[in-house]
Amino acid sequence: MKLKDSVNKVFLKQSARAGLLLVIVAAITLEATGIVQYYFSQKGIKEEATRRAESQLEATKLKIVNIVDQAEVAVRNSIWLAQWALETPDSLYAVSRRIVENNPVIVGSTIALVPGYDKKHPLYSPYCFQAPGETGIRVSSLATDEYNYPAQEWFIKPLEEQCGYWSEPYIDVGGGDILMTTYSYPLRDRYGRIAGVLTADISLDWLTDLVGNVQVYPNAYSMMISRSGQIMVCPAESLVMRRTAQEVIADMDDTSAFSGVNRSMLAGERGSAVIRYNKDVTHIFYAPVEKTGWSMSIMVPDSEIYGNIRRMGLIVKLLQLLGLLMLILILRALMVNQLKFMDLNDRKERIESELHIASEIQMSMIPKIFPPFPERKDLDLSAAIVPAKEVGGDLYDFYIRDEKLIFCIGDVSGKGVPASLVMAVTRSLFRTVSAHESSPQRILTTMNDSMSEVNESNMFVTFFIGILDLATGHLKYCNAGHNAPILLTDAKRPLPVEANLPLGVMPGFNFKEQEIDLHYDDAMFLYTDGLTEAENLSHELFGEKRMDKVLSTRRSSDDQMVAIKEAVREFVGDAPQSDDMTMLFVHFLPESLPDQKERHLILHNDIQQIPQLAEFVETIADEAGLDQGCAMNLNLALEEAVTNVIMYAYPPKTDGLVDIEAIIRSNQLEFIISDSGTPFDPTAAPEADTTLGVEERQIGGLGIFLVRKIMDSVEYKRDGDKNILFMTKTI
Repeated sequence: MKLKDSVNKVFLKQSARAGLLLVIVAAITLEATGIVQYYFSQKGIKEEATRRAESQLEATKLKIVNIVDQAEVAVRNSIWLAQWALETPDSLYAVSRRIVENNPVIVGSTIALVPGYDKKHPLYSPYCFQAPGETGIRVSSLATDEYNYPAQEWFIKPLEEQCGYWSEPYIDVGGGDILMTTYSYPLRDRYGRIAGVLTADISLDWLTDLVGNVQVYPNAYSMMISRSGQIMVCPAESLVMRRTAQEVIADMDDTSAFSGVNRSMLAGERGSAVIRYNKDVTHIFYAPVEKTGWSMSIMVPDSEIYGNIRRMGLIVKLLQLLGLLMLILILRALMVNQLKFMDLNDRKERIESELHIASEIQMSMIPKIFPPFPERKDLDLSAAIVPAKEVGGDLYDFYIRDEKLIFCIGDVSGKGVPASLVMAVTRSLFRTVSAHESSPQRILTTMNDSMSEVNESNMFVTFFIGILDLATGHLKYCNAGHNAPILLTDAKRPLPVEANLPLGVMPGFNFKEQEIDLHYDDAMFLYTDGLTEAENLSHELFGEKRMDKVLSTRRSSDDQMVAIKEAVREFVGDAPQSDDMTMLFVHFLPESLPDQKERHLILHNDIQQIPQLAEFVETIADEAGLDQGCAMNLNLALEEAVTNVIMYAYPPKTDGLVDIEAIIRSNQLEFIISDSGTPFDPTAAPEADTTLGVEERQIGGLGIFLVRKIMDSVEYKRDGDKNILFMTKTI
């Protein structure tokens, strides 16, 4: 016990270490899983944010380009008209008016001539524009000393580059007086001389709405800068057209990162960057508007992109901690349960050990060596108990006293240990009382009174007792509520029994004793209801019909037990055994009885010897006191059976013997025909259909049909190398 306790302690320590290691491994696994999951989730979210920002940038750029293209197309389509109007400069107003009227996106237009081109007008720039809030077109001139249009970017650059040009955004004081940008295209006269520029002004008020309303995320914001870095659109309106991006960057902490982004934007590049702005990490996505030289950017705070996943990560970590806590609690509970289990297992082992000892003690109380009386040839006996649990309440017992076989079988109500204790008491009472008593009725009465006096648990025992006189075959028996044994003589039938009450129910009960005579080869099969009530998985009972089908007096007692057990096992299958199953088989085989005679006749397999069989049957009939008609019928049956052996048992021209044994009893004749020929069971042949005519009837089968009609019982058995046919006639 001390060694076992030491082993248990070592086991518990190892279990504790294993549990701690499991918690550590689980924690590492959960953390690694969380890190991997967070990494790929963050990567996917960043890719999604990039796609969304780039999509917004591209969509906004397309809207800007669409407006810009409309202005460019309007200017190019009017070049030919402006060239024609150069011949009469006063008509240039009509060209500018036409451009503004026909193009809603254009708020103003002028044809600014090169100084000195028109000798009448050294500076000439008629300007038509749509004034804010007005429906008509206003006309003015940009050729003033205050405006000085030849010094404006929109006039100088297209002449220098000799191509269309978009100016830097500006507030056109003295012109349209609004924030605008101008598209200028150089104008030549029909002689190819540079005459001036044709322009189209577009207001940038819509640009503020368009860019400012770009929402990739709720807290994201956007801005746009010109090719020179001038802030065109920005959430801080105080910076718009007043400061450049570089000037704003100079006031920031992370100037290097912002400067790099600013340079890329001014260079017309597309990309993204991560910077720190206002103590928060910010993601910048930028793209150029190629035709105008502008660059647009979207800035998204890091918390806006990864806020949800970080909150989810926190929740996951809390759940992981909760899971680890639950794992620790589970391991703790497992350790506690392990201790309880080890304690219960120790108790279970002690109980199983005690039950095993109890089972051995119980089995030692009943005979279990077979054959039990090897020196006796007049008795073939076998028995078996199959308990449903370690110990059971079924019992059987037998012994020989004064040339009388005293045997019993019983079934205690209930199962398990209580039933086994009652079984032990019942068996002890049986041995004690029957040792000095030869009346089954008196034995049961004494046992019943003793058991009823101390039966506080209200358990009872169904019981059957028999006392067989081995010299005469006279059987006295008494039943106490038990199943009627099966009597196997010339037929199988239940032994007539009085039901009576079981033992232990009521003291002073008057049991009724019964008697019967057994003859040679008669047998009794005693059993408990655990046999007939054995259930298969479909809850069908084995039943008495299946039991009767298996029983046969032509088997030895051991073979009888094997056949019954095998039949029950095949029927039950995998269904659990529900009740104890006990069987006792008593086969009476005396060498001779006072009312029994035996006769033998041995014939060769020669049909010429059949007349000897008739003389043999006549002798038997005389000794049995049979009339002539019955003797003739017996002779016909024996002749059919023996002729069948002579004709078919042995190969042609082979000498063989046919052994005919007759046993004469007071109420029965039994003929046993045996040979050593080819195995053949005549009882297996189909019966002849006597309702058909001779021409229609198949050959064969009529002989065994006659034998069955004449004899009361016909059975076949193959014993070793012999065919044995048993034919019985009740007289």
